[in-house]
Amino acid sequence: MLLTRNLVAPTLAMLAVLAFGGTAHAADPAKKEIVFGATAGPYSDQIKLGIKPILEKQGYTVKIVEFNDYVQPNFALAQGALDANAFQHIVYLKNFAAKNKLELSELVKVPTAPIAIYSKKYKRVDAAPDGVSVAVPNDPTNQARALVVLQELGWVKLRDGYDPLQVSEKDVAVNVKKIKIIPLEAAQLPRSLEDTDFSFVNGNFALASGLKLTEALALEKTTPTYQNLVAVRTADRDKPFVKDIAAAYASPEFLAVTEKSFAGFVKTDYQQKLEAAR
Repeated sequence: MLLTRNLVAPTLAMLAVLAFGGTAHAADPAKKEIVFGATAGPYSDQIKLGIKPILEKQGYTVKIVEFNDYVQPNFALAQGALDANAFQHIVYLKNFAAKNKLELSELVKVPTAPIAIYSKKYKRVDAAPDGVSVAVPNDPTNQARALVVLQELGWVKLRDGYDPLQVSEKDVAVNVKKIKIIPLEAAQLPRSLEDTDFSFVNGNFALASGLKLTEALALEKTTPTYQNLVAVRTADRDKPFVKDIAAAYASPEFLAVTEKSFAGFVKTDYQQKLEAAR
């Protein structure tokens, strides 16, 4: 697929650069190759279609390494095998980095596909009888997202004063529809649809498996807290190549790629500013 030609006024390009406190410049002479890690699917595709062409025009060589889980990309980044990764939201990053004592930081948010509930047995969530099985992610932060949606659907009632970022099965005060909650590794959730009545699937794994956002029976109301991001090593946060990555994501060119190839994704704040300035 060809990169969409930038038809946006030059002032928007300058806005994108200023948003990250940088200036337009050639590639960092001390850094010839940038290695990105990403889960297979849309976040890898965003780099391939939108970010890689921008950085390579500046003189970088860009390599993309795809992963099929939420664990290895952060270890690979911390150990220096990657220069950046794109697959997680800030809650997951902070929890994972603290638990494993990794010095990783958020660089920039990216357009994000929301977590959603799918079914091969039912065409509507309101058609579900009591006692259905519902698969949810087994990592705490994404499971919390699923449980909040289940409350919004009226299938469970969570205890008063629950923390929406850390809610777990222990916070289910009333199982209104007597559903059976089945925690699974996020990458296994698309395949679980063969065996469950409903499954929550993270956007990247849904799209990578051929599911469409338009096929979802209910979508999460994605807030900035749960928008995915690019992570880098904290020590690299102010290096020129990292600023170049941030500027590429904030560019009008990448906004054009988002609009063409990632329709339905929740746009970032900086993309919404570019849209408003048109």
